[in-house]
Amino acid sequence: MIREDLRNIAIIAHVDHGKTTLVDELLKQGGVYRENQVVEERVMDNNALERERGITILSKNAAAHYKGVKINIVDTPGHADFGGEVERVLKMVNGVILLVDAAEGPMPQTRFVLSKALALGHKIIIVINKIDRPDARLGEVGDEVLELLLELDATDEQLDSPIIYCSGRDGTASESPNEPGKDLSVLFDTIVNYLPAPEGDENGPFQMLISSIDYSEYVGRMAIGRIERGSLKVNQEVAVCDYHDASVSHRGKVAAIYQFDGTGRTPADSAKVGDIVCVSGLDNITIGNTLTAPDTPEPVEFVKIGEPTVEMTFSVNDSPFAGQEGKFVTSRQLRDRLYRELLKDVSLRVRDAETTDSFIVSGRGEMHLSILIETMRREGYEFAVSTPRVLFKEIDGVKCEPMERLLVDVPEESVGSVMEKMGQRRGELVHMAPTGTRMRIEYNIPARGLFGYRSEFLTDTKGEGILNTVFNGYEPYKGEITRRFTGSLIAFETGEAVGYGLFNAQARGTLFIEPGTPVYEGMVVGASPKAGDISVNVCKKKQLTNTRAAGSDDALRLVPAKKLSLEEAIEFLGEDELLEVTPKNFRLRKRILNNSLRLKAQSKLK
Repeated sequence: MIREDLRNIAIIAHVDHGKTTLVDELLKQGGVYRENQVVEERVMDNNALERERGITILSKNAAAHYKGVKINIVDTPGHADFGGEVERVLKMVNGVILLVDAAEGPMPQTRFVLSKALALGHKIIIVINKIDRPDARLGEVGDEVLELLLELDATDEQLDSPIIYCSGRDGTASESPNEPGKDLSVLFDTIVNYLPAPEGDENGPFQMLISSIDYSEYVGRMAIGRIERGSLKVNQEVAVCDYHDASVSHRGKVAAIYQFDGTGRTPADSAKVGDIVCVSGLDNITIGNTLTAPDTPEPVEFVKIGEPTVEMTFSVNDSPFAGQEGKFVTSRQLRDRLYRELLKDVSLRVRDAETTDSFIVSGRGEMHLSILIETMRREGYEFAVSTPRVLFKEIDGVKCEPMERLLVDVPEESVGSVMEKMGQRRGELVHMAPTGTRMRIEYNIPARGLFGYRSEFLTDTKGEGILNTVFNGYEPYKGEITRRFTGSLIAFETGEAVGYGLFNAQARGTLFIEPGTPVYEGMVVGASPKAGDISVNVCKKKQLTNTRAAGSDDALRLVPAKKLSLEEAIEFLGEDELLEVTPKNFRLRKRILNNSLRLKAQSKLK
């Protein structure tokens, strides 16, 4: 059976190429909203963190209608750290829209997701977006996309993909770069006429692969996936199979079925082959399970999720300020929260560490873990995290490490300093090409070589550089890399930072705190330009005596403190440091807070 009334599509795009904005317009013109309805912008990024960072973390589903055809749109994460999401989502769809910025062209993350889509044999519609940009390069970008398809071994049919020129912001699409469109009907027609309709046996035994899990306080876990075969009704009994084992793990009844409509869900009595649905009422289900008819348990082949490449230790906060700002502070609460995250994030791994109050969390990259830290912080958790560590792997008896493909776009005058830093971090130059007054440079670099580099990169390029990375497999260990060339300024005593103490300390380096900030002994209050740590007394007050020369009592001028974001704080962390995370603050600190004990421990290591 071919479902001509249905199309399931995914949209592939790099961060900030306008994917979510284009989806907004597709939904508006696809009759999702009433004419008088006030519509929030970037409706697909419905998680507060996604809105702030302008990235998609979790895949979402929405549906538009056009000429009697329902179009299920699945928004894929563009970042390789969320690759676990990407691979599963592509199994649900029959075709993809490749969205590329008219000025920037295809980027590393686009390449990552596109390679997965091509491997599955999906048909592709190329959409060149933001054609109204003054620096748009329509012809060149079209050629770059075709070059990328060739590099990724696309079939002849995939190389003949139609190209549509869009302005997502204006909601227009056209087949010609020279003639602007009036609306998105050209894109809608191409989706309906070019991308295949889902096929399947409607009368066969029911089968559905769970590609995503949602969680609701009211009904518990909800399974999202595409019905591969057969049909499903409310209260129907189904069996749950593991993807690596055809045996039935347990059975259950479907309590409710939801179809996607617009950006919401509408309850349905039944669903049939090809539909993407959300099902509730089943316990102990996870991503990768297959729901089947009870008498024919056949699991659907499941995409292998990429292995984690980075790990961090999450531990209970034991600083002098512990428990003052957080709502959830105990090891039990921290453990429960981390293990709960496993229910919906398949790329994550959590295991208990040697001590009872710490846990080792592994993920697909620094960004993957920093999103988890930020989410937990906003929920009211208080904890400490260690510096990220790369996970090595032994392949054929050789120690191997994860590599990254790094693409930098920098002004010509910054090329020298970037190349020098890349050399120190064991980066291998792959490709270099000028684009106007800028240079595009590609490197193959160990993942650990990028720890702490982003903030240095922005300084070296005066904030004008663009840096993108994507996982690039494992290669033999490249040797030692010096992680950080700066030291830390450490608070000498517990108290409150004072302007006079900070004025004396700022001569030693860059400060992270302002007057009035509470500090404790062993807390990192700034960065020293030289290697090695310096203890500073930021609580020191000026003694009010009467023996002072006239005119020497001028006002103290403080340099504004550098406020670290979560990513910058994680990048700054040294091996002997921790980051204290609370709902209100990030505090860098030494593992051993007492100054004399820390110096003794350091002398033993030497």
